[in-house]
Order: sequence, then C-alpha cells, then structure tokens
Amino acid sequence: MDHHSAQHEDRPARLRAGKERLCAGLDGAAPNALLARSWQRCVSAGLAPDLGAREAPHLDGVELREARERVSDLALRARPIIDYLYGQIRDSGCVVLLSGPDGFLLDAVGDASFTGRAAKVALLPGASWAEADRGTNAVGTALIEAAPVVVHGAEHFLERNNFLACAASPLIASTGELLGVIDISCDQRVYHPHTFGLVRAAAQMIETRMFEMSHLRDIKLRFHTARQGIGTPGEAAVALGGDGTLRGANGVAMEMLGLRRKDLGAAPVSAFFHDTLEALLARERRGGGEPVELRGPDGRRLFLRIDMPRAPRAPRAATIWPSDALAALETGDALVARAIGQARRALGRAIPILIHGETGVGKDVMARAIHASGPRRGGPFVAVNCAALPETMIEAELFGYGPGAFTGARREGAPGRIREAAGGVLFLDEIGDMPLAMQTRLLRVLEERVVTPLGGKPVAVDFALLCATNRDLRRAVAEGRFRADLFYRINGLGITLPPLRQRADLDALIGRILGGEGEAGARRLAPSLRAAFGAYHWPGNIRQLANVLRIGQSMCDPEESEIGWEHLPDDVAEELRGGAAGGQDGVGQDGAGSDAMMAAGRMATGGAASLREGSDQLILRAIEAAEGNMSRAARRLGISRNTLYRRLAQIRATG
Repeated sequence: MDHHSAQHEDRPARLRAGKERLCAGLDGAAPNALLARSWQRCVSAGLAPDLGAREAPHLDGVELREARERVSDLALRARPIIDYLYGQIRDSGCVVLLSGPDGFLLDAVGDASFTGRAAKVALLPGASWAEADRGTNAVGTALIEAAPVVVHGAEHFLERNNFLACAASPLIASTGELLGVIDISCDQRVYHPHTFGLVRAAAQMIETRMFEMSHLRDIKLRFHTARQGIGTPGEAAVALGGDGTLRGANGVAMEMLGLRRKDLGAAPVSAFFHDTLEALLARERRGGGEPVELRGPDGRRLFLRIDMPRAPRAPRAATIWPSDALAALETGDALVARAIGQARRALGRAIPILIHGETGVGKDVMARAIHASGPRRGGPFVAVNCAALPETMIEAELFGYGPGAFTGARREGAPGRIREAAGGVLFLDEIGDMPLAMQTRLLRVLEERVVTPLGGKPVAVDFALLCATNRDLRRAVAEGRFRADLFYRINGLGITLPPLRQRADLDALIGRILGGEGEAGARRLAPSLRAAFGAYHWPGNIRQLANVLRIGQSMCDPEESEIGWEHLPDDVAEELRGGAAGGQDGVGQDGAGSDAMMAAGRMATGGAASLREGSDQLILRAIEAAEGNMSRAARRLGISRNTLYRRLAQIRATG
C-alpha cells in the first residue's frame, strides 16, 4: 500500500478522533476552519458522533404543504433548475434537494438506486436537516455559514451519515435574505469534485430568476469587467428605485461592489459609481444605448448597461370578469385567493395544473372554475375520477377501444374520455390512485398528444390538462408508487387548496351555502352552533360542511329562521360537540344552561364521574325550569329531544 492510500484510509479515523477530542473538552483537529466551527456547534448542541437514532423534527403531509406554500415563489422558480440539474447527474446515484431557510427539506428528485438509502437517514422531504438536529451536514451548515459547503464522508459529525457526500449552496434573495439551500447528495464513494461547481451554478441560476422576478418594476444596472460579459450568468446586477436607491443586488454585484445587506434600501447608486442615476442615464443616451464605460469603487474599469422597467400594466378592474367562475370562489380567505390568482395566471397557457388538497376541499369545483374562466370554456369539460374506476376498466375508459376490441365491448367501439375532451379540458381527479401501467400510457399521450385506443389506430388529440390529488405525490414518487416523469409532466403549476380548518372565511361559506338552499330563504345558525362549527376540525372539509348545513336546513319548519342543535341528527350533533370547547357527552352550550355547563366542564377536575354528575344536574334543572316541556328544555340545553330523552333515561336508570 502506498503512502497516499494509507493516508486516505486513515483519514476517517483521524476525523473521528478529532470529534471525540472535542466532545471530551479537548482541542480537536478539523480539516478546515468551517468544519471546526460546525463541529464545535454540534458539541454545544449536545450531539455526539456515535449518537443513535435521535428524534428530529419531521413535517407531516399538511405541514409540508404549508411549508412549501410559504416559499412558493422560491419553489416555483427553483423547480425547472432542479430538473435541469438532475438531468446532468441522472443515473449517477445522486439526489437533488431543496430546503427552506429553517433546514426542512421541501423537494427532492433523484435516482431510485440512492433515494432508498437516503430515506433511511431521513434525507427526504419533510425532514429537518438543521445542523442542531443532524450535526454537520451540507444543508444545515450552509444555512448557518451562508456559504457553499461540501461535507464528505466522515466530515459529517454524526457517524451514521458518513456514507454520504453532500455539496450545498445557500440561496440568497436580492435583498440579502436567506431563502434556503440547494444540495446534491450521493454515496461518498462516487462523489466527484465537479458536483460542487454544479450546485453553485444551479444556485446562481435560481438566484438570477428570483432577482428578475422580484424587480420587474425597478431600474436594473447590469455590469461586468468585459463588455461581452453583460447578459451572461457572470454579470453583476443591481436594482434601483426611481430615486436611485439600491433595492436589491445579485451575489456577483454584492461581492464586486463590497455591498452589505444594510446598504440595500438605503445607499444611493452614486455611492458606488460616483454618478447619479440621472447622469448615468444621460451618458447611456448619448452613447446610443451602448454599454457605458466607467470606474468601479475599486478603480476597475467596468461596462454598464441600464434596463428600464417594463411599463406598468393598468390595474385589473374587478368588472373585467363580471361573471368569472374563479372570482365567484373568492369569499375572503387569503390562501384561497392566492390559489385563484395562481390559476388565473396560467389561463390560456400550455401549463398543466395540479390541484392539491384534502378530500372535500373543492378540488373539482376549482377545476370546473378554471375551465369556465379560460379560453377553452366553449369546449367540453371531461372529469375522470381515477380512484373510482376499476383497474380493469380504466384503460378502456381513458383511451377508448375499437369495434370488437374485447368481449363485452360495444359494437361500435368507444372514443374514450381523453378523446371526448378534445378542444376542452381533461380533468383527472385523484390521479395519485392511477395504476402504474396506466401512468406509462398517459405519459406517452401527454408527450406525443396522440392516443391509441385498444384495437384501434392512433388519433391526434388536443386538450388542456387539469389534475387533482389528496396524496403526497412526491412521497409516492420516492416510494416508487408514482412515475417521476409523469409527476413532473402534470405538475407544471401546483395549486394547494387549504383545508376548511385553516380558512378564515367560514362565515362567508356558511352564508353562501345557506343562502342557496331550499325555498324558505336564507337561515342563520344559532350562536352556540356557530361556535361549535368554528371549533370543529371538519375532516370532510367543505363537502362535510355543506352536508351538515343542508340537513339542518331541511329539518327546519317553514317559519323558523335559525338552525339550532335540535335540527341536527344526534350523531352529527355529538360529533360537533366532540370538536368544540366545553361540549361533553351530548350537553350543548346555548340557552340558559350554556355558561353553567361550560363552568361544570372547567370544574370537573375529579374526572368523568364528576363531569357526568354535573351535566345530569343541569339537565334536571333545565327540565324543571321548562315545567316538563321537553322541547323547550332541549332547546335551552342545545340538544335534540331524542338526546334529552336518552339522557333522562340514563339518569333514572342510575339514580
């Protein structure tokens, strides 16, 4: 064994020894200053190199969608770059990761040969890779250092991560804000030094896209030491307000001009180019629009081009779409308004839309509104529920079949739902439930825009695609249950509809549903019932809300203007009380007994027996106050008569 090989094999042992010395309070040798700082932070956080599986934060499906929504602009701009980056390293046993500013992984795409191993150490969306949770690692350490980082093999503080090699680069907004990290991870045995350059280039591309989109309405100065360097990825760029104040800068400009974050939003351009904005504009006009030659802060010769902002568009008046179906969905919730705005920007463009959301949030309603508001509204809207079709029928249902294609087929054949959508919109609901074999055929149709029916000839098709799912398709891709290439084909624009429990427009939704139901006109909810609606978690979302309101509406007498607890079936009322504060065991919260029953719930520290005894006394007092009128007593208690009779029988049986 030569000297170099021996040194290479000894390196993990030396790194381990250095970390162990740090943990023992001694000086530990690290390969470089960055790792030394990181290892010391790990020791301060109570980590140890041989630490077993330690529970670290991990977002569930809902939390992950919310985290992605918080950085949706970044995710949208980064996605094409991530796809491009993965295309350069495909089949090399790597995964590309995107994290938010808090270290939670938000996106991942990689080779199945490596993602399985990566998942064993939680290197997958939803997991926190903050340094305090996972020790020294490229994602978490790049966030803290705000600098590109490579962590190779035993350089990871935790030994269980030593099989990894990771290269990461932070993503910095033009305002200096840390947006997240892009990372390439692989088995440390196959790591190539070029990977570090790839990930830094990808970060620069993402930052450039973010800069351009963030400063559409600003004046931009683009400069480089070479005239031909303007317009290339290596150019420096700053954004200015109309008064010449710096509003933003890309990383190259920050370094070239020696800018600090506090300069952004405060420093004038004259502080760096020794000329006012007006003077620079005048010089460019005199030069016929050619780059201006000037001196930078350090005396270097620079070439500068000025890009004026696009002319602002007139504000979109609300009356432009007086009967727009998307506008009709707005009821005052910010998350819904954002989803509608995203959908509206995609109207008329060849962008497939994927609607995410729990069951019952209105994905189908959103899809129909997108169709009705877009340029294909005159064409058909063909909806297919992929979860409702038997696997043996889905191929014939989607792609159609020729005459006599199989036993039981119609004599004349069938065009299939895809061909029925020609000229309009094809809506594939619950696409996450589509069998893998059908995913392959669908992908081919989407790529070639040709459908081949069973036993028939290829037919060209033209349709816009909308899909919806209540599943985490990224996880399904990682687990091999959904094709990655199909996911990226259908997820041109991802829209998330929030669950009802996260919406701020419950009153508006209730009013809209009640206002459109029945012949008796709009009714309102009893105050205590409205309070219970607000406290309930609504697992069935808007669909469940509408069903409950329709039941209550139908149970009202014509002269009644208010829906109360007595108008709901017992099981519905009891479920609502189970999700509302103070509701226990069929005892409601309105009428004369409301405050007393809530107080009984707070005082019942002795357990279920004392709570039951308190509620029994309230029921008996309510019947006595109502002089035996069971309907009146039930109304005062906020329960149905059937529940009151059942509870009275229980009281008598135990008394």
